[in-house]
Amino acid sequence: MSMSHLYGKDDDGDVEMEKFEITDWDLQNEFNPNRQRHWQTKEEATYGVWAEHDSDDERPSFGGKRSRDYSAPVNFISAGLRKAAAEEVIEEDSDEDEKPIKQEEFPKEFVSKKLKTGGNFKPSQKGFIGGTKSFMDFGSWERHTKGIGQKLLQKMGYVPGRGLGKNAQGIINPIEAKQRKGKGALGAYGSERTSQSLQDFPVVDSEEEAEEEFQKELSQWRKDPNGGKKKPKYAYKTVEELKAKGRIGKQLTTPQKELSQVKPLGKDSKPQAFALPELEHNLQLLIDITEQEIIQNDRQLQYERDMVVNLTHEIQKMSEVLSHEETAISNLSKVLELVEECERRMQPNCDNPLTLDECAKIFETLQDKYYEEYRMSDRVDLAVAIVFPLMKDYFKNWDPLKDCMYGTEIIAKWKRLLENDQLLSHSGQDLATDAFHRLMWEMWMPYVRNIITQWQPRNCGPMVDFLDSWAHIIPVWILDNILDQLIFPKLQKEVENWNPLTDTVPIHSWIHPWLPLMQSRLEPLYSPIRNKLANALQKWHPSDSSAKLILQPWKEVFTPGSWEAFMVKNIVPKLGMCLNELVINPHQQHMDAFYWVIDWEGMVSVSSLVGLLEKHFFPKWLQVLCSWLSNSPNYEEITKWYLGWKSMFSDQVLAHPSIKDKFNEALDIMNRAVSSNVGGYMQPGARENIAYLTHTERRKDFQYEAMQERREAENMAQRGIGMAASSVPMNFKDLIQTKAEEHNIVFMPVIGKRHEGKQLYTFGRIVIYIDRGVVFVQGEKTWVPTSLQSLIDMAK
Repeated sequence: MSMSHLYGKDDDGDVEMEKFEITDWDLQNEFNPNRQRHWQTKEEATYGVWAEHDSDDERPSFGGKRSRDYSAPVNFISAGLRKAAAEEVIEEDSDEDEKPIKQEEFPKEFVSKKLKTGGNFKPSQKGFIGGTKSFMDFGSWERHTKGIGQKLLQKMGYVPGRGLGKNAQGIINPIEAKQRKGKGALGAYGSERTSQSLQDFPVVDSEEEAEEEFQKELSQWRKDPNGGKKKPKYAYKTVEELKAKGRIGKQLTTPQKELSQVKPLGKDSKPQAFALPELEHNLQLLIDITEQEIIQNDRQLQYERDMVVNLTHEIQKMSEVLSHEETAISNLSKVLELVEECERRMQPNCDNPLTLDECAKIFETLQDKYYEEYRMSDRVDLAVAIVFPLMKDYFKNWDPLKDCMYGTEIIAKWKRLLENDQLLSHSGQDLATDAFHRLMWEMWMPYVRNIITQWQPRNCGPMVDFLDSWAHIIPVWILDNILDQLIFPKLQKEVENWNPLTDTVPIHSWIHPWLPLMQSRLEPLYSPIRNKLANALQKWHPSDSSAKLILQPWKEVFTPGSWEAFMVKNIVPKLGMCLNELVINPHQQHMDAFYWVIDWEGMVSVSSLVGLLEKHFFPKWLQVLCSWLSNSPNYEEITKWYLGWKSMFSDQVLAHPSIKDKFNEALDIMNRAVSSNVGGYMQPGARENIAYLTHTERRKDFQYEAMQERREAENMAQRGIGMAASSVPMNFKDLIQTKAEEHNIVFMPVIGKRHEGKQLYTFGRIVIYIDRGVVFVQGEKTWVPTSLQSLIDMAK
């Protein structure tokens, strides 16, 4: 407790002095002994008189209560609704309102045993010392102070004894307090509203309803004031609820464990009139056991029902299986009857023996009507027992080379009946699981093997026809075996015995028919054939045309590399010797040697033929031309001689750049001869004829080049390479325009300019015109024909 009211300080404030005068706190303590005590705080206990404290703590309290904590949230008590100010009746002032009201005139419910200030008084004490002042004297203490609150209120229209507000709707009397009966919580003893609060704030609901609701809520946690006991509530569970629960609620435990968990009665617990925990536990145990039995019985019932449904399905399924088995047994019985019938008819003394065609019909019946049984049966053993003897008897007098189609239809039918579809029957040998393969290998193949051993390879026609007829029927591996193990060795042996100089039958006549069947299998035969042909050509002369007849069929059979090597080694040298023997005489020319060489153009490559002409023909030919021009020739005869030799070559050879250069060289020699005027005398019109010949020949060359380029462009357009179908050039002008677009060259007509009636065009910086598919470029003195590629190069 603070002692600041007993001590004081001197003027300097350093020395504390005890004061003994009577203070207001002493008077209040004397007249109010039940005041609230000030308990020493933790800070005061620590620091003593030096502890800091609020001035409010030193002020004595007459209420005997702690000071309120205004920082705590406000709790409101419903007190009804106050009428609006406009609805209140404003009463006029009366003289009675101004009269002082004595304390005896207050109603008893407005008189509290304790003062409104909250001070604690003894029950015998009737009021505060000095009596109660009237409302007329309210605020009169301001006369002795400097307070101006009363004056300010009067200036603003306040009338003493009336409420505040525009319409005087404020309350007049101070808020009254109502003492509770005991020390219970708020509302524990009913409504705490005073008559004043009921008058100022009337309640909408009636007091009876509020009291009834309050007592109803209170009875939930408080004992009945009448001392009665609550009526026990019982919870019932039906069997359906237990079934829906479908599980055991709690595990059963031993009674000892349950008893050990019962709380003992303590000192503070009130004794019960009837408390038997053992009996309660036993009853609860019986309830739990009953619930579990109900749940288990329900589960057992459901299990039995499910078992009934399952057995029903099993019965239905087994009935279907039984029906299927009965059908299978019936079908197998019928199949067995057919097989026994076949065996009976195959007996030697049978009146109606079984034929291969009838046996095929029986197997067709088995496959169509009893497919499952037929597929599951062992067809290999069945075919061996029934079909093989019939097949052996069917082919006993067969000669494949005389009648190659014999038995193809019946064997094709047996292939459909016996071949195992699930196996790759045409990719490998599988005699153990495929009856047809075994049938062909054991019954058909011996006849074929016997025939091939007696066959002569040079008589290839019947054997090739036989294998072609059976290739789609017999398994592939059997055909491969025939070609690799039987046919090829015979051909190889025959090639070794072949002599191209003495044999009158060409080798290609009995080797090439095997190409469709054997294909690459014949490649090992090609090398010995080339060697034998090379040996035969050692003493050959180009005048013998039989060599070409023998070699020509092999051009497409040999690979291009091997064929070209064979030609260069064995044919080209002979042709070169023939050209060396050629004598060029303009007055009496013998062309046989030249024809012998040119006749091999299709056999020898163009490059090889051009090499022969450059080396053995054109040097002599140009030398003869120069000698002729130096002896005052007839240029008309020279022109005919030039054109005649040129006509002896094909277009493909003339298109070669080397051949073209040689003929252009001849034209240049003739042009120099007529320009130099050697000998003094010049034949009239010779110069013009030679110039015309030169122009015409070069024009033909360019036309041919343009035609080739146009053909290539058309082929590219047809293949769709580099351009769409809509952009295919329709003429030579379109082709030039397409090329110009590809190389970013400007190609456009020259307005108002023509040459010999032909439109002039600009191709880049070059002026050209087009005449019958030939491009002419403007030179220094005349128009020169040129190729399209040369035109593009000049424009770039």
